[in-house]
Amino acid sequence: MFKNHPRGLTTLFFTEMWERFGFYTMMAVFTLYMDESFKWSDADKADVYGLFLGAVYFFPILGGWIADKFLGYRNTIRVGAVIMMCGYALLAFSALNRLALFYGGLAMIAFGNGLFKANISVLVGKLYPPGSKLKDVGYNIFYMGINIGAFIAPLAATALHNQFANYNVSFGAASLGMIISMAIFQLGRRTYQVSEAPESSAATVSNPQPRVEMSKKEEWERLASLGILFLIAIFFWMAFYQNGFALTLFAQRSTVEYSFLRPETYQFFGPFFIVMLTPVIVSIFNTLRKRGKEPSSASKIFSGIFIAGTSLIVMVFASLLGGNLDQNIMSPAWLISSYLVITVAEILVSPMGLSYVSKVAPPRMGGLMMGCWFGATALGAYSSGLLGRFYSALAHHEYFLLLAGLLFAASLLVLLFLKKLNRFAG
Repeated sequence: MFKNHPRGLTTLFFTEMWERFGFYTMMAVFTLYMDESFKWSDADKADVYGLFLGAVYFFPILGGWIADKFLGYRNTIRVGAVIMMCGYALLAFSALNRLALFYGGLAMIAFGNGLFKANISVLVGKLYPPGSKLKDVGYNIFYMGINIGAFIAPLAATALHNQFANYNVSFGAASLGMIISMAIFQLGRRTYQVSEAPESSAATVSNPQPRVEMSKKEEWERLASLGILFLIAIFFWMAFYQNGFALTLFAQRSTVEYSFLRPETYQFFGPFFIVMLTPVIVSIFNTLRKRGKEPSSASKIFSGIFIAGTSLIVMVFASLLGGNLDQNIMSPAWLISSYLVITVAEILVSPMGLSYVSKVAPPRMGGLMMGCWFGATALGAYSSGLLGRFYSALAHHEYFLLLAGLLFAASLLVLLFLKKLNRFAG
C-alpha cells in the first residue's frame, strides 16, 4: 500500500490512526454519556454536541496560522497532542457534580485538535513534489489510517462499557491512544523532517521545496475557488455528523439492541467500510488515471455529496416503516445500510477535499487554508447540532428528508461551479 510513496506517509498514517482512535472512542459515547449520566434533554445534548464539534473543526484555522507564522508544523502538532491527552483525562474524571471537568476537557480537546489536525494534513501534502500524481492516492491512504483508528474505537468503547458499565473508562482509553500517537510521531520524526517548515515561518528547519511565486490576481482566484469548496463542504458535514447524534439516537430508541451491538457500536461501521472500500476505490482511480480518464478532485466531491444524499433517503424509509415510533423494533440493517452508502460519499469528499486544498492553496497560506477547510467542517458540525434540536420535534422521516434535500442542493452547487473548481486543481 505504501509502495512508491514517501516514508513519512507511514509515520503520519499511524500517528493519525492512534489520534483518531482517541477521538472516536470519545465520540462513540459522547451523546450517550450526556443522555445517561446527565439526563439532559435532546435539545441540550444537541447544543453541547454542536458547539463542541464546531469548536473541534474551527480551531484548526488558528492552528494552521500558528504553524505558518510561529512554531512550524511539527512543534504545533506536538503541543496539540499533549493538550488533547490532558482533555481526555479530564473527561475520564468528570461527572454530573463535576461538570467543570467535563466542559474543561471538551475545551482542551477542541483546542488541541485545532493545533494537531490541520497541520498533520499539511505535512502529508508536503511529502509530495508539486504536481505529483500520487498526492490524491496519498491522501486516500492517509484517510484510511484515520478510519482504522476510528473503527477500532467504538469496538473498544463497547467492550469497555460491557466490562465496566461506565463511559468514563472510554475517555481514559482515549487519553492512552494519544500517548501512543505522540510516541509514534516522535520516533518517526526523521521521515518527515524535510516537510516540517512552512513556506514562510520562523522555524529553523529548512524546506527543500522551492518557493512558488504567484501574482496577487492568481492568489485571489485560488482563494475564491477554495471559498466555493468550503461553502459546499458545510452542507456535507452538517449531514455527516448526524452519525454521532441523530443516528445514535435512532440506534438507541428505534433499533433492536444486542449485547454485541449497542448504540455506540454503530459508529464502527462507517470507518470499517472505509478501510474495506478505500483500496477498491483507489484501485479504480488508478486504472482510470492510467487511461487518462480519472475524474478531477472536484468531480469526485460532486459525486460524493450526491451519494451522501441517498444515504439519508435510506433513513427516510427506515423512519416511515417504524422508526418514527421510537420503539426498539427496527432491524440494524437500516442503519448499517445508511452507513455503507455515506461511507462511499465520505471517501469521495473528505480526502479529496484535503487534496484539493493542498493543490490550490497559495503556498504562503498552506496551513491557514487547510485550517479553513476544517473551519468549513466546523460550521457543518455546529449546524448538525442546531438541526439536532429538531430530531424529536419533527417526525424522523421529515428530519432525514430535510437533510437529504440540503445535500442534493449542495451537489447542484458543485455542478454550477465545476469549471471554476477545476481550474487550478484539474
